[in-house]
Amino acid sequence: MGDKKAVLVIGAGDATGGAIAKRFAREGFEACVVRRSAEKLEPLVSEIEAAGGKAHAFGVDARKEDQMVSLVEQIERDIAPIEVAVFNIGANVNFPITEMTARVYFKVWEMACFAGFLMGREVAKQMIPRGTGTMIFTGATASMRGGSGFSAFAGAKHALRALAQSLARELGPKGIHIAHPIIDGAIDTAWIAENFPDRYALKEQGGILNPDHIADAYWMLHCQPRDAWTHELDLRPWMENF
Repeated sequence: MGDKKAVLVIGAGDATGGAIAKRFAREGFEACVVRRSAEKLEPLVSEIEAAGGKAHAFGVDARKEDQMVSLVEQIERDIAPIEVAVFNIGANVNFPITEMTARVYFKVWEMACFAGFLMGREVAKQMIPRGTGTMIFTGATASMRGGSGFSAFAGAKHALRALAQSLARELGPKGIHIAHPIIDGAIDTAWIAENFPDRYALKEQGGILNPDHIADAYWMLHCQPRDAWTHELDLRPWMENF
């Protein structure tokens, strides 16, 4: 495979995940993008290829151990070594505690935390022998504090943050950069536009996060020299309360 290198994006949605994949593809990475439905990735793959990049779509349920094991093995075998892996699955739900079902609580944990563990473990197996690589786990406001109705989401995001901290301490000395960016604010997505029009109206003032600017920060994290690695940084619009 020569000098080829891959970026793995778990949760390559229409906003942040897709922007991250496009940013790394622009830098010469083979973008390996993952959602449960490969068909939903077709527009992203087409956009990357139209810009001269290379992309590969995978329909994978990141909560399933066998699928994640096979995914990483296939990329390493058939495409390129994974130099960067980004965990970007969102699982934001809001329910009063008395209405939160066990099924929903467990599913949110599986999506936002357990799947991150599976990615981290399988990618680490590949990166450790090479002594280099970057793993980035996307955090949120709920990574830092719980909010009313967010018992499931905050619990899972707190756990993901703890996973990232543990991996940083274990894998940093092995040459692998682990980062946990905290995205604290609304992101420019169709979902925000439809459900929070007042917040979306702040876009022209720089009041919501641009996915491309988030992607720039992820690229910066990967480019950092090992004598000055950032483990955690927060990204928020200038008008956000915190």
